[in-house]
Amino acid sequence: MKQNPEKLAEQVKQAVKNPGRPPLETWNPELSGDMDLRIARDGQWIYQGEPLAREAIVRLFASILRREQDGEHYLVTPVEKWRIQVEDTPLLAHSLEVASVDGQQALSLTTNVGETLVVGQSHPLEVGVYPNTDEPRPIIHVRHGVTARLVTAAFYDLAEHVEERETDAGRVFGVVSQGNFYEIGQGG
Repeated sequence: MKQNPEKLAEQVKQAVKNPGRPPLETWNPELSGDMDLRIARDGQWIYQGEPLAREAIVRLFASILRREQDGEHYLVTPVEKWRIQVEDTPLLAHSLEVASVDGQQALSLTTNVGETLVVGQSHPLEVGVYPNTDEPRPIIHVRHGVTARLVTAAFYDLAEHVEERETDAGRVFGVVSQGNFYEIGQGG
C-alpha cells in the first residue's frame, strides 16, 4: 500500500485545528502499512529514494512522528499509521544555548525542524554509545519516544559546561540544566 506525503500532510492539517502539537497520544489507528520513507543518519528525509524537498512537509511529519514500544517509528494521523525507517534518530539537535532561568543554568538545543528544547525533565539528555564501538551517542528526548541526536559541534559545545562529580560508582562528568545533573561520561 502506498501513501502520498502530500495527502498525509493534508489529513494532518484537517485533523489538527489548533496551533499546538497534534494529540498523538489519543490517535491509535491500525497499521496502514510501510511507507517508503527513510530518515538517514544525517537527518535527511528520503521518500521513494528522493529527498523530501519541502521543509514544511518534513516539519509536519516530525510533528506526527512517534516511536512505539516495538522500537519502530510511525507517522500517525487519526485514521492512518505508517511505519517508516529511521537509521539512527529521526531528528538532529544543534545550536546549544546556555541561559540562567530563576538563578539556575538552563541548556537548550534546537532541532533540525526548528524546535527549541530545554534540557530538563520534559526533555532529558542521555549519552550512550553506539553498539560495538566506544563512539558516544548523545541524544535529547523530544516526545512520544522520539529522540534527537546532538550533532558533533553541539556535543563539543556541551563539553564546555561539564562538571565533575563523585558518586558511589566513581567519578562522573556531566552537565546541569534546570537543577538536574545529566551524566555524559565517566572519569578514569
